[in-house]
Amino acid sequence: MKKIKYYYNTNTLRYEKLETPLRVKVLRVLGFISAAGVTAFIILTIAYRYFPSMNEKRLIQDNLTLQQQFYSLEDQTQDLQVRLHELEKRDNEVYRTIFEADPIPDSVRLKEMEIKKEQAIVAQMANFQLEKSIVNTINNLKVRITAQEKSYTEIADFIRDKELLLAATPAIQPVSNSDLKRVASGYGYRIDPVYKTVKFHAGLDFTAPQGTPIYATANGTVKVSGNLGNGYGNHVIINHGYGYETLYGHMFRIKVSKGQKVKRGEIIGWVGSTGKSTGPHCHYEVHKNGRPLDPVYFFYNDLTPEQFDQLLKLAASSNQSFD
Repeated sequence: MKKIKYYYNTNTLRYEKLETPLRVKVLRVLGFISAAGVTAFIILTIAYRYFPSMNEKRLIQDNLTLQQQFYSLEDQTQDLQVRLHELEKRDNEVYRTIFEADPIPDSVRLKEMEIKKEQAIVAQMANFQLEKSIVNTINNLKVRITAQEKSYTEIADFIRDKELLLAATPAIQPVSNSDLKRVASGYGYRIDPVYKTVKFHAGLDFTAPQGTPIYATANGTVKVSGNLGNGYGNHVIINHGYGYETLYGHMFRIKVSKGQKVKRGEIIGWVGSTGKSTGPHCHYEVHKNGRPLDPVYFFYNDLTPEQFDQLLKLAASSNQSFD
């Protein structure tokens, strides 16, 4: 039952019923609602700040997970950048070694176009799509980099083998012959100086005064050093590997011994006329897998094209050999 309130009216000296105006009632209601709203806002703010809901907890955890994943992706990206830099350096070295030039990769020519294309795609992605895309890109880069590293390793090994092969390939004349006047007899059938019959001459004869230095024409190991009574007199045979061997005959004196390693251009002996010889000269042969080859095609390191043409003509002339 609603209580009725009275008040004493001093003008009429009577107790009269207390009636609250509508305006006051409205103001009281609005004040209560405002106070309640402010109080609720404060309570909710404190609750949301210190007491997150289950959904907020899940979002916070997802955010932490994403942060950790992004940090991991950043570390992987930095690692890839380091590996790519190393590949780039090796790539430049390989191209300088083989081609003596730095080729322009397609990625440089298409760089601007690819950047614009990627920006357009990224702008349309949600966070989880962006993360998935980055992961896929990194995984793809890892596979490509691994394959590229293997390829460059094979190329580097090939270059090292090629360098060894070049060092082991006869490439200079066995005696100093800048004016090309010392080639006396070439490769092929020639008149034997002793028997005066046509016989196969398996090398080149270089005339020179006795005591003229004889040089190794490629890197290798001395296989024979001495006089075996086979007509070559004091001679040296060098095994260069890769199937190559060279022979230097009729030496006055030998400087190297069997088993000794020699370098291209190193003195191995001096010109003489020992063995089956009619005068001081160096008989020089080149063999590949046991088969004699024309030595004239192994002088590319110390001859110009014009000198090589001249030497070919000198070596091709039909004349008598010195041994």
